[in-house]
Amino acid sequence: MQDLQAKHWFLVSDLAGILGGLVTNLSLLTVVAILLVPATWWVLWRTAFGLRLRSCGENPVAAESLGVNVYKYKYIAVTVSGALAGLGGAFLAIVATGIYQEGQTGGRGYIGLAAMIFGNWMPGGMALGAGLFGFTDSLKLRGGAENVHALLLLVALLLVIAALWQLYGKKYVVAVVSAAFSAVFFLWYALTDEVPSQFVDAAPYVTTLLVLALSAQRLRMPKADGLPYRKGQGK
Repeated sequence: MQDLQAKHWFLVSDLAGILGGLVTNLSLLTVVAILLVPATWWVLWRTAFGLRLRSCGENPVAAESLGVNVYKYKYIAVTVSGALAGLGGAFLAIVATGIYQEGQTGGRGYIGLAAMIFGNWMPGGMALGAGLFGFTDSLKLRGGAENVHALLLLVALLLVIAALWQLYGKKYVVAVVSAAFSAVFFLWYALTDEVPSQFVDAAPYVTTLLVLALSAQRLRMPKADGLPYRKGQGK
């Protein structure tokens, strides 16, 4: 009985340690970013405002015919997206480095666009894309070249899976290209012990682009995305 109680307390203490590690030194901006994922999903798919906003992205002419002020919703969308981008910049300046520096975003704005495309314009998918970039970006903080070198094997295995999937879909050209890149990464991993320091810094961007290239075939952006709109053009 005492042994069971001891094991129980050890399990509780381990769980408490894990939870403590997740929330120790956690910034308020991080909590806000995590909460924004379900909140954004709820606003876009469970409210009338979200329905109107999505209709403006899919078919603004049809939305206008139903009495939706398309200009108003477009301005709201641009304002909110700018505010969220500013929130990301505030995190870099306040939490990540603690100081503002010129060019400290390091191209992360483009990675944000890639995460949006990878996530298929869905909050949950975008969170996964951002998590992928954050994971690869964090590798250089611990181990650096050795950790990124191990990532080569993971990328090679993912490319093998992608090649097999493309073969199943009878897309032979894409399958051959994926298999060729997989062989390159396997050889790179087998013949070296670490990667150059330049590749360590580029690993988050390379990984994101590879995943985006492999998944882009099944993605669908809003139909009116990037198209000019003039009020009354459907009349």
